[in-house]
Amino acid sequence: MSIDTEVTETLDVKGLNCPMPVVQTKQAVDELGPGETLEVLATDSGSMSDIDGWASTTEGVELVDQVAADGGSETVYKHYVQVE
Repeated sequence: MSIDTEVTETLDVKGLNCPMPVVQTKQAVDELGPGETLEVLATDSGSMSDIDGWASTTEGVELVDQVAADGGSETVYKHYVQVE
């Protein structure tokens, strides 16, 4: 992870498919304050483009990093969304 901030909260949406990772990410971000960072854990490969697209069109949030990590039997996609 290349972000310079601590993760404030982790949202586990593993096993959920579009649009739920984005819907739950938005709900979790709405509960955070400025400067706080949400880590989202997903198994839906589409979440890489979906969360990127949502963050790029949503005022007040920034997608600071995304990584695909080996989670054993499946790939886990980690997204780091910061509230501005």
